[in-house]
Amino acid sequence: MKFNTKAIHGGQEPDLAYGSVMPPIYQTSTYAQTTPGEHKGYAYSRSHNPTRHALENSIASIENGHFGLAFGSGLAAIDAILKLLQPGDEVISTSDLYGGSYRLFTSIYKKFGIKFHFIGMQDSENIEAYINKKTKLIWVETPTNPMMNIIDIKACGFLAKKHNLLLAVDNTFATPYLQQPLDLGADIVMHSATKYLGGHSDVVLGALVVKDKELADKLYFIQNASGAICGPQDSFLVLRGIKTLHVRMQRHCENGRAVAEYLANHPKIEKVYWPGFENHPNHSVAKAQMKDYGGMISFSTKGNNFEEAIKIVENLNVFTLAESLGGVESLAGHPASMTHASIPKEDREKIGVLDSLIRLSVGIEDIDDLIADLNQAIN
Repeated sequence: MKFNTKAIHGGQEPDLAYGSVMPPIYQTSTYAQTTPGEHKGYAYSRSHNPTRHALENSIASIENGHFGLAFGSGLAAIDAILKLLQPGDEVISTSDLYGGSYRLFTSIYKKFGIKFHFIGMQDSENIEAYINKKTKLIWVETPTNPMMNIIDIKACGFLAKKHNLLLAVDNTFATPYLQQPLDLGADIVMHSATKYLGGHSDVVLGALVVKDKELADKLYFIQNASGAICGPQDSFLVLRGIKTLHVRMQRHCENGRAVAEYLANHPKIEKVYWPGFENHPNHSVAKAQMKDYGGMISFSTKGNNFEEAIKIVENLNVFTLAESLGGVESLAGHPASMTHASIPKEDREKIGVLDSLIRLSVGIEDIDDLIADLNQAIN
């Protein structure tokens, strides 16, 4: 079954009760038992819920995995991965990553004795120098947030297998439509399903997908024991979103390319970060591991002018100034004061998150309207 078909049918069966094509919203906390311990597969909705189960099957299918787990947010999903670790363990993470992930790593898990190394991963050879006997996990984002750096998942997978480590990949920006990390050697794929999988800016949800049953069982235990699950209504909304993921991503990619090319040719723009450019660092890796290059773009104005960047995002009309990404509507953000404000300024600027940097999530509106909006705001 090919991707476009799996997005609609993958892991899904008509509801057993009445043949409902879409899984019903099972808005229930508990389920009747015939005798203690005997039930129809569901006992309590923190542990299992039919609507959430349908979503988990769908996400596993489109990521070419065997086991899916859904959580209350992307950070809750990351939290479950980190709970696989013990005090004294070490994690190698890309230095350019979502500010919420950085905050979880440094403000929560660091005090529990987990050590994090934040390094540039564009050159995979740089990773091995940080691997030691205490290393347990390699954490990858690709494309990275917000600098759109590309990391070679296959090379990271080789290192993980060589040293018996777990490789987890945040696939939020690319989505399984553009890349499938499990097929490239990852052990765990993470999604903030709030973004492209949901696709309509109306839900907060996270997900993990794995192939290995032993690893899945550990994560299922953490999911149930910690209880950071999503509700059935949210599960239904993301499942509905997945059914149009392929057609939405096609338009995100088309519009993203047009916006990136417009910005690259604008005299007031210093730099455009988009992996589809041939001169983008690791473009060849992106071309090999991605189907297309997505709708996420960052750019900076000339002179690293904070006030000018703020003026641009405040004057956009079709693009909405807001947190998040991946919805049908175009969004603009200022990472230094929004998504990455939790990262110290000195550390932000080392990875290129300057005060002049603007991040765009290019939606599926008419491209002429998007470019006209950017043009009037920049000029």
